[in-house]
Amino acid sequence: MGTAQLLDRRTAGKRLLSLFSAAAVAFAASVAFVTGAAPAAADPIERCTPTVGAIVAVDFGPFGGGVVRGCDTTPTTGYELLRDGGFTTEGTQHDGPGFICRIGNSAFNTGKQYPTPAKEACVLTPQPTAYWSYWIASPGQASWSYSPLGAMARQPKAGDVEAWVYGGTDIGGTTGRPTFTPDDVRAKGGTPDPSETPTDGPGVPVGKIDVPAAARWVSQQLHDGSHVVDEGSETPNYFLTTEAAYALAAAGGRSPALDKVVARLAAGTGEYAYAAGPKEAPDATAAARLALVAAVTEGDPRDFGGHDLLGDLEKNVCQSGPAPGCTAKGDFTGVSYGDGQALAVLALLRGGVVPPADTVTRLTQLVCEDGSVTSILIGPGENCDGDPMTTGLVALVLDEAGGHDATVAKSVAYLKKAQLRSGAFPAFNGSTVGSVPATAYAAQALRALGQVRAADTAIWWLSREQLADGGFGFDEGAEEAGLYATAPAVLAGSSTSLVALTTKAPEPTEPPTTPPTKPPTTTPLPSGPSGDGPDLKRGVAYLTSPANLHQGRYYTAGGPTGRADFGLTVDGAFALAATGHDNDALRGIVDFLDRGGKDGDARTVHDWTNVGSAHAMGGSMGKAALLAQAVERDPRDFGGKDLIAGLADAVCTAKSAAPDRSCADKGAYTYAMSVFGQSLGVIAQVRAGETKAAEAPIGYLAGLQHTSSGAWPSLVPPTGDADVDSTAMAAMALDLVPGDAHAAAVDKALAWIASKQLKDGGFPGAAGNSVNSAALAVQGLSLDAERYGKQIAKARKFLASQQNADGGFNVAKEGQRGSDLRASTQAVGGSAGISFGVLTRSLDGTTPNPLPSSSTTPVIVTPGDGTGGGGIVNTDGPSGGGGSLASTGGQALGLAGAAAALVLAGSVAVVAARHRRTTTGGDL
Repeated sequence: MGTAQLLDRRTAGKRLLSLFSAAAVAFAASVAFVTGAAPAAADPIERCTPTVGAIVAVDFGPFGGGVVRGCDTTPTTGYELLRDGGFTTEGTQHDGPGFICRIGNSAFNTGKQYPTPAKEACVLTPQPTAYWSYWIASPGQASWSYSPLGAMARQPKAGDVEAWVYGGTDIGGTTGRPTFTPDDVRAKGGTPDPSETPTDGPGVPVGKIDVPAAARWVSQQLHDGSHVVDEGSETPNYFLTTEAAYALAAAGGRSPALDKVVARLAAGTGEYAYAAGPKEAPDATAAARLALVAAVTEGDPRDFGGHDLLGDLEKNVCQSGPAPGCTAKGDFTGVSYGDGQALAVLALLRGGVVPPADTVTRLTQLVCEDGSVTSILIGPGENCDGDPMTTGLVALVLDEAGGHDATVAKSVAYLKKAQLRSGAFPAFNGSTVGSVPATAYAAQALRALGQVRAADTAIWWLSREQLADGGFGFDEGAEEAGLYATAPAVLAGSSTSLVALTTKAPEPTEPPTTPPTKPPTTTPLPSGPSGDGPDLKRGVAYLTSPANLHQGRYYTAGGPTGRADFGLTVDGAFALAATGHDNDALRGIVDFLDRGGKDGDARTVHDWTNVGSAHAMGGSMGKAALLAQAVERDPRDFGGKDLIAGLADAVCTAKSAAPDRSCADKGAYTYAMSVFGQSLGVIAQVRAGETKAAEAPIGYLAGLQHTSSGAWPSLVPPTGDADVDSTAMAAMALDLVPGDAHAAAVDKALAWIASKQLKDGGFPGAAGNSVNSAALAVQGLSLDAERYGKQIAKARKFLASQQNADGGFNVAKEGQRGSDLRASTQAVGGSAGISFGVLTRSLDGTTPNPLPSSSTTPVIVTPGDGTGGGGIVNTDGPSGGGGSLASTGGQALGLAGAAAALVLAGSVAVVAARHRRTTTGGDL
């Protein structure tokens, strides 16, 4: 344990505010308090430097203290940086530990957490006028930025500084920023010393691979721009040429340079894969590599260089063994190594061929007792000693083949255990030296299989091994680059793998094919949104992947117990309903919610809506009711509760007197702290035929519009801001109201949204050039698609540009890369262009996907059965107390925007694709 050191800042006379994790959603609760999380021992402050570790600073100024900062030399998330920096935290009853409600540190008032229970009960989500806000600054940045990610989702880089400030902010984080600068608390103060910053390496920060530089190096290795040759030889090295093709595809997609390489490989197919003659069995590894080149580049593996590569692989599978060319039954003829077997199986899978069952079984026989996979194609019963590189590849292929979840999980556990403290993976078990190819393949597998933190740590190590010329050597500290090391590093740095790699640009997705059983009163779009948009099938695959959709039933809020994020889960259901691409998965989610399914904390959806309780939340009730309506369930008996009656009971008759914050004003719904929540409640009531009962909420929502611009604010009560997301949502709600009373307001709102579009097609939001905002803008503008078709098309292209190889979407164009669940639900649903007001998806004929085997299967129940003072303090040791620390691996909500939309935590569900109402219609 270190000793807290006081750094006098009295000359500045400044105090910090405090910060709150833009990581929460919803509010209300009827469960026990979340205990404060005990911190780990903080690293001594001097161990954090401009190139090692990150600093976190917490301002206890509003509580009579000063600024306390902590150091973590190996932070993985902002949440862990706070904890490992020596701070204790407590979440809210409703949201769990992921929403930072209290913070304490032994360097101030003996570790007492603030705000105290007398000031904030931490039952519901705190108001945006008084909460811990979360700020970040990268190396060299002289000012703070409001974090676009929650603390559980943000991944600090070396040299970063973060701050937590208590007070209030607006939706964009333009107010309430820290009163001290990043340099005031930065490691060693000021910007990094240039002498400590490499100047001859890749042109990106440590922690990210310079993919373009690596691709340039790969191109330089090509003889005549078409193939690789060994030194002193003129004969093509086809093996390395395939590696070059994979790297160029990952780095830049389809290009003339890549086409030239593919053409040379096709011309050399006979020489490479059929050296024994065209009528003999091919070299299966070579045939598989060429088939993958074809699949990746949109070619035909059944006619590549004049050969049916897939057919020849299928025909040449060992029926028994050992025998000449066959170690055991299920081997591809002539294959001697595990990677060759795996690539051949993968080639068939990517070619749309179901691999012979014995070939996949053979891969499982290469998995050792510890979960590693041997590189040698051993016979059954032979000594098994695996390595990380082969394990990464085989785990990816078995996951793609399906049906081997337990085996894949075993291999993932091995990889996590094999990872060195540096983040690297060794070439073989027992080695302490990092291997670039092994680390690259392991990183690819870990990312694809949901182990993002471990993958990012591996990428961080790889980034340090990239040489000045852009290439990578084989082993740690290597000074000469090699193609077999560089190519897999490019794929890892591009967040893809041979399983997902493609040069195919996302195609426009077709609109939903299942018509509503109750036609809308407005005219639906005849052909869906215009313009090239994201690949919604891949987006749905990301949303429904086992790594994301827990037990196929709900999304988690992070933590070890499997606590559900019900708001996010409903968002995901809206996205699935909008696309119709996986109705069985949608059925599984809906059944879980409707039949009283319990999460890992034994909570049901109504522990989130609080329907029937003193903390009934209008936005959450409206959201759940809307889902019931969209999938043709009964919102008056959803999860055993009448949500429509609950909404009627939740309409405020007057503004509540402080400290009661249940009612923002007459006509608001109880605890609906955002325009989102108010809009969802209105839509649900109107769709239920309760327009009369919704008159006051409709009037309150309409009254929040800025009459001059046509925009809506984000928060309730309003703070004066104007927000694209909220404006789109309010426009959809008012457009649904029968009659033309709100037609002019909706027209003005859509014109304002269109005016906010950026040059690249995106829209500004709390996260910057935001995916959420672009998706909602598409949904809102689709209310008048004829007028705003160009803007919609441009926005959908922007969304396509933010889709990652795994099918998910970034939070924003700027900032941390990587797929975010909440942004992805909104991007998928929004791109479909269907309004909440008419969203309908029949579940007739569907069957919920079976529960994966797990010890945490959700239960389905049928209803009815010390020291004050100013200055900056360093904390080098743990403070007292609190209970067990929650896992920090889950994604929290993003930003103050999430804080603003609280109950909905990004509840930007699926919106809009219909013409504006031209005649008075009935209730939906």
